Amino acid sequence: MQSMRNILITGANGGIGRSVAREFLSNDFSDHIWLGIHSHRSAAEEIREEFPGRVDLIELDVTDPLSWDNSLNTIIKKGGSIDVLVNNAGGHEDSLLATMSDDAWNRVIDMNLNGTFYGCRIVSKPMLAQRSGRIINIASLSALSAPLGQANYAAAKSGVLSLTRVLSRELARAGVTVNAICPGYIETEALSQMDERTRKAALGNVPMRRFGRPEEVSTAVRFLACSQASYITGSVIKIDGGIY
Repeated sequence: MQSMRNILITGANGGIGRSVAREFLSNDFSDHIWLGIHSHRSAAEEIREEFPGRVDLIELDVTDPLSWDNSLNTIIKKGGSIDVLVNNAGGHEDSLLATMSDDAWNRVIDMNLNGTFYGCRIVSKPMLAQRSGRIINIASLSALSAPLGQANYAAAKSGVLSLTRVLSRELARAGVTVNAICPGYIETEALSQMDERTRKAALGNVPMRRFGRPEEVSTAVRFLACSQASYITGSVIKIDGGIY
């Protein structure tokens, strides 16, 4: 019988985070999910109610190393291990570089790059000790396509890709894999905030002529976390409908 896996998902209130949680919970009854949340709890609460006894909410500010320490200690104390980390928390504040404030630059770098670094660092030691583990970093197509107005976000997500590749080599001998996913336009809350003109322009850039669904990202995450993906590490998977 397979032992329980403890899976930590950050940014659990977003559309992709919720989809990733449901993907694990619906397909493997040995998975226990820890949803890292920092502010709004309603969406994460719904998942906990939907899968009683298999979900814990944990207060986690990904930009704070001490918060990561406390969260991991809680997971290890209750669950005994940390087996999968999905670094999904992120956000952007767009503007042209010439008018971008220091605060906007620092907040985006802190949330997207530093937060991923802290998460990878804190789980590396226990995963090395247990000689197993999966780290999946959610980056963005912006890391590859350099969109106008996203200098901070593109720089942060590009950093996530480099961090992923370096860490994958450092942890490979212990059987720990580290991979990244770059979603393109996915039907989430962020996309729904686009005005109609911007939405049509974005859709015109997608060769498949449709936006992606959150489950098309979460399925890839679950695959990278499974035993059959044990020889895949340092990879970057684009989920973008063929944009780039």
